Order: sequence, then C-alpha cells, then structure tokens
Amino acid sequence: MNNMKYYNDSLAYDFEMFMPKTAEKEKSRDNIVVMPKAQERSKRRRRAAAKSLASPVLLIMTAAFILAGLCGNIALRLKINEVNSEINEVRTAITELDSEKTSLEVEMQRRISYANLELEAMQLGMRKMEKDDVTYIRVNDTDKAVTSDGSVVSAE
Repeated sequence: MNNMKYYNDSLAYDFEMFMPKTAEKEKSRDNIVVMPKAQERSKRRRRAAAKSLASPVLLIMTAAFILAGLCGNIALRLKINEVNSEINEVRTAITELDSEKTSLEVEMQRRISYANLELEAMQLGMRKMEKDDVTYIRVNDTDKAVTSDGSVVSAE
C-alpha cells in the first residue's frame, strides 16, 4: 500500500476505502510452461493403468481368491456341524446313562429293602431270634472261659 498519499492528503477524504473492490485478474505464473505432449502422455498412462486393473488375469485371480474363501467358509461350517452333532450324540448318551443309573439305584433300593431281606432270609431257612436261642455265660471273678471242646481260655 502506498502511504505517501496520506501524508499529503487527509484520511477523511479518502473514499477509495469504501468503494467496492474490483475483481483482480488471476496472475499467471511465467515460469511454468505447459507442454501439450506431456499432458497427452499422462492421459495415456492413466488410461493404460485403468485398463490394466480390468485385465483378465486380475479378474481371474480375484475370482479364485473369492472362491477359495467361500470354499473355506463352507468347509469350516461343515466341520462345526460335525462337531455339534458329536456333542449332541454325547449329550444323549449322557442322558441315557443318567436314566439307567437312576433305574439301577431304584432297583438296588428295592432289592435291599427290609421286607425283601426278611423274605430272602425266610427262604434260606433263617428265623428270628427268640429267648430260647440265647445262651448266657456266667463268668466268675476270674476271666476264664471254657470252650465247647473243653479247653480253657484265660485273659492272661
């Protein structure tokens, strides 16, 4: 900005500051030279790069990669289903064994019940003990006993 004009004139009369600004022309750089052949080459390179991305080899590789991923996914799902079926088979076997265990416990309780023991004893010829079946042994002040064969047993 040129400040010298303000030294000569008064700022109160400078109406240029309030006027709308005019659009300035865009300044072009003098040191950049645009070469038309270089632009054509860059356009050709961009087109070639775009074509190379759509090449059949790349498409085949991409399709093979996707197909391999899908096959792997299917194989993993099959393996998961097999393992789940094995787990279900083991669970059913556990359930069957638990029910068999319960039935065996019930059978055992039935067999060892008091009434069944008494019935089984009667069938074997056993009977309940009576007063006549008890033999009392009188022991004097000394700790000696005479066995049925006549031998004497003492505590010494």
